Amino acid sequence: MNITELARILRIPPQELRDLLPEMGFMIGQKAIKVDNNTAKKIMKDWPRLKREWEAKKAAAEIKKQDEVLPKERKTIAVPKIITVRAYAELAGIPVNRVLAELMKNGVFTSINEKIDFDTAAIIGENLNLDVQLAEAKIEEDEREDKKLEAILASEEEKDLQDRPPVVVVMGHVDHGKTKLLDSIRSTNVVAGEAGGITQHIGAYQITCNDSIITFIDTPGHEAFTAMRSRGAKVADIAILVVAADDGVKQQTIEAFRIIEAAKIPYLVAINKIDKPTADINKTKQELSTHLNITPEDWGGKTICVPISAKEGTGIKELLDMVLLLAETEAANLKANPKADAVGTVIESNVDKAAGPLATILVQNGTLRVGDQLCFNEIIYGKVKSLKNYKGKEVAEAGPSTPAKILGLKISPAVGDILNVGEGEKVKVKKIKTISQAADIVPLSTDEPVDDGIPKFNVVIKTDFLGTAEAVEESLMKLNNEKVRVCVISKGLGYITEGDVKRAEDSGAVILGFNVKMSPAIETLVRERQVTTKIFSIIYDLIRYVKEEMQLLVKPEINRIDLGRLKVLAVFRTETDGQIVGGKVLDGELQNNSLIDIKRGDDFIASGKLVRLQSGKQDVDSVSKDEEAGIKYEGKPVIAVDDILEVYKEEKIINKL
Repeated sequence: MNITELARILRIPPQELRDLLPEMGFMIGQKAIKVDNNTAKKIMKDWPRLKREWEAKKAAAEIKKQDEVLPKERKTIAVPKIITVRAYAELAGIPVNRVLAELMKNGVFTSINEKIDFDTAAIIGENLNLDVQLAEAKIEEDEREDKKLEAILASEEEKDLQDRPPVVVVMGHVDHGKTKLLDSIRSTNVVAGEAGGITQHIGAYQITCNDSIITFIDTPGHEAFTAMRSRGAKVADIAILVVAADDGVKQQTIEAFRIIEAAKIPYLVAINKIDKPTADINKTKQELSTHLNITPEDWGGKTICVPISAKEGTGIKELLDMVLLLAETEAANLKANPKADAVGTVIESNVDKAAGPLATILVQNGTLRVGDQLCFNEIIYGKVKSLKNYKGKEVAEAGPSTPAKILGLKISPAVGDILNVGEGEKVKVKKIKTISQAADIVPLSTDEPVDDGIPKFNVVIKTDFLGTAEAVEESLMKLNNEKVRVCVISKGLGYITEGDVKRAEDSGAVILGFNVKMSPAIETLVRERQVTTKIFSIIYDLIRYVKEEMQLLVKPEINRIDLGRLKVLAVFRTETDGQIVGGKVLDGELQNNSLIDIKRGDDFIASGKLVRLQSGKQDVDSVSKDEEAGIKYEGKPVIAVDDILEVYKEEKIINKL
């Protein structure tokens, strides 16, 4: 076989094939023109495996070569919480390709202009001989923000402090009944109003038990909302970890518990779904002890575990009693000054087309009133025009531990921002877009995308809530791998706009909307510009759609399967687009609807298709060795007597994500 023909079949340049074959164990010279048929067959048969092994060997050699440029002695670098791969490589003084290779080894598939967090930077630093530390300026900024409330409370006079309701966060694995638990507590059917039964954004509610008020924060259960769960724990005094008695401890249970531990707040465990036939309370307690090192009180430990059935209402009163008991032990920390200027944390933020920026705030000190001016980092965010409680009713004020929805802001705050009543710098409306991450779309990077040869699925994200936008982006990033990647061109809040359509058109992106709408004018524009736009209300569906689209971008591997060879003994008919010929099968087995390579001596002549196969003037599916056969060949009519027809099939191997 000519080496050029072999290269064509393998879809590789001839010279590159000459370079690779000796490395793969085939002694083929640089000036070789032909390869003997047996060797060619072996190469074609084993090519997918040989190529994978060679690429792995090459990658290992490249890493070994790059390891030579790593610091000889352990080097200390200070990085911010978020840093681009390029900036990280420059700080470390290490080639960016070596950093990318280390990220891939740890399951992070990214490009040089994309950002990684501090934890990722620290993990890969271990293998790059780096001691990665958080930049001091960032530490000071974070500490200042985290201790803002502590500083305010510390400045209050003891005589002004009064008891405030405890704030309780409900956490746990998806579908273990967190929202149903709150549904049972509040006697309101929240689950029925949630798409797919999953809480799509943070909500806060209050109940009265034994003449005491308790504030509950409901955090989303789907893994896509990890960031929002973390924020939920930051504003809570007590946590309830929900575990299903029929399902036990799951990965998200462990994740939620780690968040509770990091927040350093007291907690108790609600063992839910005890009404189910498969419920096993003791087994669940055993898993809590094994996986989380939680020892229940009745096992000699210190953790309160309450068996409940949110569906039946069993154990709910006992659970609330335990929450109040735990609150009594924390009474010293549950103090606030209701007469002070209000300060609180944003637990939800979104933009309403008619009302503008809206935010739900949990007041943590002072009393928030209609007419108060709110600031963040000494920048005025607007005045409170209207306050609504968790039931949607308008109220004149909201005291400590009270959740309230604010109308009247000029700038949409981010989830987790601490707003306070006071004076600050006024911001022109034109500057709002640079400070707020809300009304308009926010480009994620100013760098040009790198063409690294990996197929990319570009998306523009628009959602109803800021926390949801971050959660959707986080979920999509988890889909990235070495074969195909999601590129979030930009994200934002509110209805889909003309600007979104323009960005999607320019970048070939798909617009993904989550609980948002399009005006008739935008629908017309989308059709005219032929921009694909998908609107979802369930995050499972959004992620599944993106995964399916990514799968379509993954090119399948083509594997050639040789079937048999036929020697042409007669040419019966020749037409413009094919021939009918007869011959004898030399080896293997001919199969109908196969592919054909025509060989004349050692030369490759042409390729075509076997579209009809006969034996003894009867149509058959296959003909075996030493039998005579007639075939209808579709292709360039060049077959002559004594030509050898090599019959084969091509098998597509789909690389599943």
